[in-house]
Amino acid sequence: MLKRSTSIVIEWSGSATGLLGAAILASNSAITGYGFMAFFISNLFWIAYAVRSRAWGLLAMQIGFTTTSVIGIWRWFFID
Repeated sequence: MLKRSTSIVIEWSGSATGLLGAAILASNSAITGYGFMAFFISNLFWIAYAVRSRAWGLLAMQIGFTTTSVIGIWRWFFID
């Protein structure tokens, strides 16, 4: 039971931080770059969830999304 409840917490944390990232980016405000940070945290939760669930397609997608999150963080905080 503990393993299942941990997976639920990871799943919902990934969803919440992903939605937060989308909302921050959509705001087009001074904090827009932090949306990439929220996406990155979401990616980590989803990677953990995918590994625990053996959802290899989800894992592959999240590895790709993590790459785009890192690019967004790099461009927002270190280039612009």
